[in-house]
Amino acid sequence: MALREFQHLSATSVAAAVAAVAKNQPDTTLIAGGTDLLGILKDRVHARYPKLVVDLKRIPRLGTIRRDGKGLTIGALTTLAEVAKSPVVKEHCGLLSEAARAVASPQIRNQGTVGGNLCQEPRCWYYRAPDNRFHCLRKGGDVCGAVLGDNRFHSLFGAAQVGAPPCSSGCPAEVAIPAYLEQVRAGRLEEAAAILLERNPMPAITGRVCPHFCEFACSRRDHDEAVSVRSIERHLGDHVLENAAKLMPPPTTRTGKKVAIVGAGPAGLAAAYYLRRAGHEVTVFDRQPEAGGMLTYCIPAYRLPKKVVARLVQAYRNMGIELRLGTDVGRGQASLQRLRRQYDAVLLATGAGKQKKLRMEREEMLLSGIDFLTSIQREGGKAPGKKVLVIGGGSVAVDVAISARRLGARQVTMVCLEARDAVPAIPEDLEQAVEEGIKLLPSWGPHRILEKGGRLAGLELVKCTSVLDAEGRFHPTFDPEVKMTVAADAVLLAIGQETDLGYLARTCQSERGLIVVDEETQATNVEGVFAGGDVVTGPATVVEALAAGRRAALAIGAHLTAGKVALAKRARAPEQPLHEINASALGRSKRVVVPALAVSRRTVRREDVATIGARAVETEAQRCAHCGCVAVNASDLAPALVALRARIKTTRRTLPAEHFFAARPFRTTVLDPAEVVTEIRIPASPPRSRMSFLKFRIRKSIDFPIVSVASSLVVAKGTVKDATIALGAVAPVPLRAHQVEKFLIGKRLTEQNIEIAGSIAVKGVFPLGKNRYKVQLIKALLRKALEAAAR
Repeated sequence: MALREFQHLSATSVAAAVAAVAKNQPDTTLIAGGTDLLGILKDRVHARYPKLVVDLKRIPRLGTIRRDGKGLTIGALTTLAEVAKSPVVKEHCGLLSEAARAVASPQIRNQGTVGGNLCQEPRCWYYRAPDNRFHCLRKGGDVCGAVLGDNRFHSLFGAAQVGAPPCSSGCPAEVAIPAYLEQVRAGRLEEAAAILLERNPMPAITGRVCPHFCEFACSRRDHDEAVSVRSIERHLGDHVLENAAKLMPPPTTRTGKKVAIVGAGPAGLAAAYYLRRAGHEVTVFDRQPEAGGMLTYCIPAYRLPKKVVARLVQAYRNMGIELRLGTDVGRGQASLQRLRRQYDAVLLATGAGKQKKLRMEREEMLLSGIDFLTSIQREGGKAPGKKVLVIGGGSVAVDVAISARRLGARQVTMVCLEARDAVPAIPEDLEQAVEEGIKLLPSWGPHRILEKGGRLAGLELVKCTSVLDAEGRFHPTFDPEVKMTVAADAVLLAIGQETDLGYLARTCQSERGLIVVDEETQATNVEGVFAGGDVVTGPATVVEALAAGRRAALAIGAHLTAGKVALAKRARAPEQPLHEINASALGRSKRVVVPALAVSRRTVRREDVATIGARAVETEAQRCAHCGCVAVNASDLAPALVALRARIKTTRRTLPAEHFFAARPFRTTVLDPAEVVTEIRIPASPPRSRMSFLKFRIRKSIDFPIVSVASSLVVAKGTVKDATIALGAVAPVPLRAHQVEKFLIGKRLTEQNIEIAGSIAVKGVFPLGKNRYKVQLIKALLRKALEAAAR
């Protein structure tokens, strides 16, 4: 491939380079020698291509090697060849000289610099695939292909969480799914539940009705089958309800602030939960006699029993959340104006519970699908007719169709505008409808209501040729020449819901039936009044409503504590340590089979599926690999500098080499975008130091190491007085072997002690499918280094 065009700037000073980067971010990158960056640009490894490349090679005084009474200073632009050949480096720290000499070929050593070697991008082939073929986790994607793919040269010591794992990034609530599954694998259900509740206050609900976006994103989907996260979540959710007093206790602190929430649906209750946890007094108002909104009144009991919702609501009450049900806000003592005066903040979370209409002639002959589902929950319900036609393709339409069928309708047909592969209902719900004998008519729309003798006789349909326009907006088009007739004695509408904003009384601004809010703070145009959930976004899933409720709670909390509408500034996240890769998940496996009733035994009054047991939960949790980036740090100088206890100076700070390296998106160091390495400082070596740098690679012409070991030991009279050992190319960062050092100090380098040291060095490994051989390489190289030090 040819390089794309970019601007080139030869910086004449460090300050000029830093200024150029700061001015042109994020479209600027640095080059400090060698061809590594040019190869990345040529292969178009990144989705984003730099507009400006700032060359550091012409900056004076950064290519020197100086020695003084404190040690050795090496400029960042010193070439690797100069380091390898320098008599001063060889005398002072031969370890670094050997590391520089181990880098690839003479041509690369002549061009590559110390700073460039330390800051090179990851060498994983998934990361470096041409044309950004794998938008991997390290590049802002959501999957590390190496975890379940080809991982021969990847990390032995776990993964770096450089971005949200695919399941968490796919979840609207951003639940830390791998973290709680790790606790499940360890048998710590309460810890797992606590992690889950941080982002999802209704796991018993979502474990039953969530579309499980997380599973669609699971990296196992391309390996075998996605982890059944929803089944595990349901088990944990039931555990939460059984132990609500412990897991959902009242707050221990009180802020003295009072919040009113209008709407006891999922968004309102979620906000109430998080506000109450923060110590605020929370009162929730709802016009219905029972809390839960759509959870209580519309979702059929075969998916979500009312008793599950009732238990959750009671847990909220026990936390101290006050529920004022049967209260119609907007009238009498509960007007919005009165709430504004009585409370420090008000949240509007009234949802979208009104049935949308078709606006067709004789539409009064059609029935509301929402009203039909509500009647079942309140009264037990009955079949609306013998031949039932449901208009709509979403999950509510599926629930209407299945409920009608189970209540005795002989024939049930669903008709929707979308093509079969674009029907918006959850695929497995749609499959269930077909399994139960419901006929699906995709790509058709209602054209005319048919009647006979003053009674509904059916519907004339017209072929839908497209649902969206060129800009992706809802704008269905039809072929008037293609029509069909469907006989029916009941037609139910399930084409979506809309909001009822009559209670606003011209207070808060609204557009097209939705309350207008600031996207960041969810504040309305009225001081102290916020809004969240479906009333802001339009109809969404339960988990999306929970996420909206949590965001609103955080915004209100910031408002109450700061005295103004402002979200708390997020502190920069600390560098994440490596986490364990679950090796038991690397093979192929089948997901758990959830017990389900036979079609002939299904009703509208009991659940179709059961909660899986503890053993099944543990087995399924073992299928989660705990994804993360397993690309290794391939810098040869990195472990050498760690072993030498070097310090790295940048334009902003000086820090130990051990703390300099970090796995971050697009980076292998802690450097900020406009931060430049200027020099390396290596302290004077103590007397009787014995240094070694050993590197295993496939062949000398290949740059990257498979395993490397850098060691610096002080040995006196055969006994180790001090030791610093670093392992390279075995983890996303160079690893200091602290436990090996601790063991060796005070001991003689006998055959037995060397053997024990090797075992300690690999004690914390988590081998992947194909890189277990590297365990023996670590032990062999460490043995060789210690035997040399013993001579």
